[in-house]
Amino acid sequence: MGFFMRLLLSHLMVILLAVAGVFVSVELIAPGFYRAHVEEMVQTLGPAGAGLRGHLEHGLRSTLTRALWASLPLSVLVAAIAAYVSSRRVVGSVETLRRRSRALAQGDYRQRVQATGRDELADLAHHFNVLAAALERVEQGRTELIGNVAHELRAPLTALRGYADAIDDHVLPPEHAARAISREVAAMERLVRDLSLVSRVEAGQMELHLEPVPLEALLQAVRERFTLAFEEKDVDLHIPSGNEDPPLPDLHADQERTLQVLTNILGNALRHTPPGGQVGLEVRRLDTRAAITVSDTGPGIAANHLPRLFERFYRVDPARSRLEAGSGVGLTIARGLAEAMGGTLTAESRPGQGSAFTLTLPLHLP
Repeated sequence: MGFFMRLLLSHLMVILLAVAGVFVSVELIAPGFYRAHVEEMVQTLGPAGAGLRGHLEHGLRSTLTRALWASLPLSVLVAAIAAYVSSRRVVGSVETLRRRSRALAQGDYRQRVQATGRDELADLAHHFNVLAAALERVEQGRTELIGNVAHELRAPLTALRGYADAIDDHVLPPEHAARAISREVAAMERLVRDLSLVSRVEAGQMELHLEPVPLEALLQAVRERFTLAFEEKDVDLHIPSGNEDPPLPDLHADQERTLQVLTNILGNALRHTPPGGQVGLEVRRLDTRAAITVSDTGPGIAANHLPRLFERFYRVDPARSRLEAGSGVGLTIARGLAEAMGGTLTAESRPGQGSAFTLTLPLHLP
């Protein structure tokens, strides 16, 4: 027996029980009401009305019973129609969910259910749509990841095949091609390493050593790592000493991972800031957190790119060469590391006015 018939029969059973309950209740309760009415009539008629008491009670009782039986067909019909309509509505919604969920299970993540009303079925339809949208995003991300990885590997593999053919055809001496082959292999190793790190970050499987990190030592490490590169490109780099007044407490973070995040941000700033420009690093306290902001005077980022800036392999300029732009997962790793340490990484930018990336991390407070 189908779900519709079971639901309809359960409604009809409820109707029958309700009708039986009405009949029993009326038969038990009604005499108490019409007997009081009969006594009033007997007193009004006087001695002549005493002999009519039984006749009046019988007449009222039979009239009430006939009225109940007369109204029964119409009441049952109306209730049955209402039960049918209600059952059909519920079953229709459940059937729609069944069909859409089956299609969803078969891989069609575009399925959606129209959610109308404010009952449990509407709530179920809403959550189905949320689930379908989440699965669609996951599938789209999986497809894009496969395509992006294939695209990233295509360039070094093509170069390796070219060098191999050149060596085989005696066009290029092996010792000369060895350096180029090593360079391409290193690029592939870097991509694999970055993808492995992204997967661990997104799965929450990063091994972190959270400890007090002196801000002055962190800024000094950043200064030593980037001063020469900025001087070679003629970009002014301003990094504070870390001796603030009053001094900021130590960060509660992983020093190596924090330095990795700042390296990624400053590397991007150096890459996109033209010669003669400026890159500044500012540190300020936000209650129980420290905010480290890296701002540059580069070309800036359009507003439509900002929401996707931290997605894997997303590039503001798709035409930028892979060698110049890196593996395309640096910002994804940076944000994942920041969040794993209990912090955040956000970006603000306007075209022509540069960009600013802000890393917030908890302070080490007693």
